[in-house]
Amino acid sequence: MLRWFEQKDTGRPGVISSRIRLVRNWQDYRFPAALDDKESGEMVRKLEFGLKDLGKDEGRIYEFSMLGELEELDRAALRERRILNSAAVSNKKPAGLLVSENEDTGIVFNCDDHIRIQLLQMGLHLEELWERANKIDDYINERFAYAFDDRYGYLTSFPTNVGTGLRASVVVHLPMLSQGRKFQGLISDMGRFGASVRGVHGERDENFGSLYEISNQKTLGQTEREIIDTVSKAAIQLTNQELQVRKLSMQRHREEREDEVYKSYGVLKYARRLTSRDAMIFLSQIMAGLADGLIHTEEDFSVYRLMLGIQPANLQKISDRPLSKEELDGARAEFIRRELPEL
Repeated sequence: MLRWFEQKDTGRPGVISSRIRLVRNWQDYRFPAALDDKESGEMVRKLEFGLKDLGKDEGRIYEFSMLGELEELDRAALRERRILNSAAVSNKKPAGLLVSENEDTGIVFNCDDHIRIQLLQMGLHLEELWERANKIDDYINERFAYAFDDRYGYLTSFPTNVGTGLRASVVVHLPMLSQGRKFQGLISDMGRFGASVRGVHGERDENFGSLYEISNQKTLGQTEREIIDTVSKAAIQLTNQELQVRKLSMQRHREEREDEVYKSYGVLKYARRLTSRDAMIFLSQIMAGLADGLIHTEEDFSVYRLMLGIQPANLQKISDRPLSKEELDGARAEFIRRELPEL
């Protein structure tokens, strides 16, 4: 079975992936920070048992793991693939993970909150993800009563999640728009409309790969539909502007663009060592070149899958021994040479 990030979405250019995340707490227990290890372990096992048939209606298979029983490298790799967040990776209390075969659905027990539901999909599909998340949420709530206040909504460990407990986000690719002088102004404009924009791999010049995540700023005082609408509109507006800049660039500098893309492909296809920085920059060029029709490969493939695959922990996972930094650069180049299709 292909994992969600190995699939290719041909919908809206510039949109990489969508994510819906819900956080909930079981009213029978205190928030995770206040639980001792015995209470934490007891709660996690009850949640695991109560949700053992979760996938039956959808025909999905879920695998459960205690986070503490996973190797540190496994947790780091799951974080790189966006299944776990940093709090879950560093969590020391008993905690659990329920994840689908293709990794598009994951439920984390007892980290920041008792229950963290997350759904992922390539392309712009927040509405569809919300429909699925809502059904999963109802399924869980039928078995475990949530901590809920009639005035404030769902009660969470962090005030920023109180209300709907919903975080909708979209990852977009903005290689040319982000280089413009007006980009920071555009980000500020998104903030005034309730959307936050941040670099996936760092801020400004450190965000190699030009991937940006757009998400809602508030969870309180808005309905789920309003949150999804806000994030979707921001993603569409930014990707439309990116496409306009690229269209103008194609008209004025097509040969230069082609040269950049083919050089990037050549380096990726034949290099023997690649740093994470260089690999992300060249893969970003390939992603834009494919979208603009400047380059064509013998078979369709997900550039984003390569971007995830070259991250340190995932490279270590496919190696038969621990790798030094220099060896990682070699493994990264080998991985790309093997997975990048021919022209």
